[in-house]
Amino acid sequence: MCRINPRVDFAFKKLFGSEENKDLLLSLINAILDLDPPIAEVVLKNPYNLADYKAGKLSILDIKARDERGRWFNVEMQVNEDLYYDKRALYYWSRLVSDPLGEGRIYQELNKTYSINILDFNLTPGDRFQTRYRILNADTCKDDGLHDVFELHYLELRRFTKGFDQLTTALDRWAAFLSRAHQLDKQALPPALAADPSIVKAVAAVDRMFDEEEREIYAIRMQVVMDEMSRIASAEEKGKSEGKAEGKLEATRQLVRGMLAEGLPVALIERVTGLSPDEIAELAPGP
Repeated sequence: MCRINPRVDFAFKKLFGSEENKDLLLSLINAILDLDPPIAEVVLKNPYNLADYKAGKLSILDIKARDERGRWFNVEMQVNEDLYYDKRALYYWSRLVSDPLGEGRIYQELNKTYSINILDFNLTPGDRFQTRYRILNADTCKDDGLHDVFELHYLELRRFTKGFDQLTTALDRWAAFLSRAHQLDKQALPPALAADPSIVKAVAAVDRMFDEEEREIYAIRMQVVMDEMSRIASAEEKGKSEGKAEGKLEATRQLVRGMLAEGLPVALIERVTGLSPDEIAELAPGP
């Protein structure tokens, strides 16, 4: 069985955001986007680096990459439910668009960007495992190609229900790996996974990906995930006993604490939650 959970952000970042595993990121992106022709090469723009993480530079463990045609990709794994994740996803997409342009660059240099969000909770309406958003003409409900610079993808792992004997596409195989890594034995993989070299490499990499120091960090991140799940469950239970309004307020408080712990700017937290700077400051952890 895989001893490391690849859905934990720290593990996800090393697995798909390291130079030695860049081929896995390429396989994952191609499986999700299904472009024609497929992406041939990616360059990591914020590769995994333990020293950066220890210095606090990797508090948000997303992955940024650029392909041979200049298109940009942001890939993020989110385990804990976030009531405002849709706004967060748009915020990070906007940063992905604007940051590479830089001061003094012309708008003609603006390239298409893809925001890929892999979630271990349900966010979008309906029951689709993969949902894609792009800019359409509101009058015709069609893509006229005028603003073909943006795609946002949500993959909601809890909605992936195919058995190992039902896996037919590369995306099926990656979804099965990410959602059921704890069931996989690299010595006895299901045939559909064993026939995919990228999945075989990913399973092997997960078992040997951390040294002792990294395992300690991973254990801390796992504890953070578990604590956040517990807080959310407590807030929901409290909401049931004290009313929906108070429950939602408590969930907002827990969200703010989580965002502060992730190092998000107070201005962004203020816009997302509607709380004042003073209210946010009251929720900040003590020294």
